[in-house]
Formats: sequence, C-alpha cells, structure tokens
Amino acid sequence: MEASNPSIESLERTAIECRKSIIQMIHKAGAGHPGGSLSAIDILVALYGTQLNFDVSDGNFPTRDRFIMSKGHASPAVYSILHQHGFLQQSDLDGFRKLGSVCQGHVDMKWTNGVDFSAGSLGMGLSFGIGTALAARLDNHSYQTWVMLGDGETQEGQIWEAMMAANYHELNNLHVIVDRNRIQNDDFVNVQMEVGDLASKIKSFGWEVKEIDGHNMQEIVEALQWSMISTSPSAIVAHTVKGKGVSFMEDNPSFHGKAPNDSELEQALEELS
Repeated sequence: MEASNPSIESLERTAIECRKSIIQMIHKAGAGHPGGSLSAIDILVALYGTQLNFDVSDGNFPTRDRFIMSKGHASPAVYSILHQHGFLQQSDLDGFRKLGSVCQGHVDMKWTNGVDFSAGSLGMGLSFGIGTALAARLDNHSYQTWVMLGDGETQEGQIWEAMMAANYHELNNLHVIVDRNRIQNDDFVNVQMEVGDLASKIKSFGWEVKEIDGHNMQEIVEALQWSMISTSPSAIVAHTVKGKGVSFMEDNPSFHGKAPNDSELEQALEELS
C-alpha cells in the first residue's frame, strides 16, 4: 500500500480502536505491557496511515518500507495496527501470548506477517535498522527504515554506537522515533537512570532532530513528513504519556507490564468509548 492521506479525525478514530484492542488483548491474556503500547499507538497509527509503503498480500515484498519496533514488549500496539490494516485477524489478537500464536509477547518476524524485526533485549533495534537502511542503498532501493525506541532503552550503549554509525554512513533513509514516556520497567526513568535532554544528545551525533507532542496527531503527521525530507539520519523525540487514554494507567509505572482486571477493563473501555 502506498502512503495515503487520511484525515486527522480518521487517524484519531483509528487510534481509539487500537487502544481498545490493546486493552482487550492484554486483559484476555492476563499479561502484557499496556503502558508503553498506549503511549506509542498514536505514532504508529500516523506512520502506517500516512507514510509506510507495505502490501498486506505480501508482507515480505522486497521494496516495502521497514518498521522496527525495538521496544518489542510494546507488541500489542504493533498487533493492533496490523489488525487495522488487514495483516491480522481478530482471532489472532485473541491468541495474544498463547503458545503457538502468531501474536507473541515480543514482536517476532518469524511468527507474524507484517513484522520486520524479532525483538529481545532492548537496544538492538537501531543497529538492525542501520542494516536494513544500508541494504536499501546497496540494492539501489528507495525504501525507508523507521525505528521506534523507548526512552529507557536509550540507557543502552549500543544505541549510541548505532547513532554514531548512522551519521558516519549518512543514512538519510533511516528515521528514529523515541517514545519519551519517562517510565521504564521498574520506575520513572529519572529514578532508574536519567537520560537527560535526548534531543540535544542525538543532535550532537550529527542527526537532525525534532521534538513533538506524541499524542497530537497533526504534529505527528507533520513530523513524519519532515523526517522524509531530511538529508541526514533523523530522529523524532515524541513526548508521550505512559498509558495514554486510560486514566488509571497514565503515568503509572505499575502498568508498564500488568494486565487490567475485569473491573479495570470495563472502566478502560468506558473511558475510550
């Protein structure tokens, strides 16, 4: 599918449906990571809706754009948008985190149609993205590589090695989005190990950088367009809210990796209706 031009209102409606799917699949599984999925989903909706070139009938066609979800525990966000675009069925989402399901707890390109990266330990996705961006150049293809990082993930040294390498290789077909929700596995990032002014740090490695409100759909769409015309590797630092859209999950570290119970599911779906 070539990038299209849906209205902001249409994208916002899709984001609401994705949030419902995220909450429902994690509740059904009794496990998962709602907080970081909800903080990322507005960005994924805009990316898949306006920029990514993909083909639902052939998830592996060679010139497709690549999306690398480096913070792979946010798999419910990925599965929800893949479902919206026809890669996955509702029955696939219902099997989230079950043995043999195509929707595993972390994204896995060997299991799931439309997934381009098998996630594991944090910090690896940007290096993988450099590989796909270099491959496009070597094969004389114009496809783009997009990588989503968590802000806690930027505590990994491999991220900064990759930042340096991307600038050295002048990879203007490589685009990073940092989900700056300020919460990681156990607590707030500034409690665990503060990462500081990420925009300035990334810029110091020779990247072009833009900071946005990661829940303002208009800003997201415009930032993605900006990234496409960059002459250097580009990064969007998206300031987000962990658990966005569900009041009791917002800015709540306990919902980094906890499923809602029955009453919480009911409340969440009511708030999203």
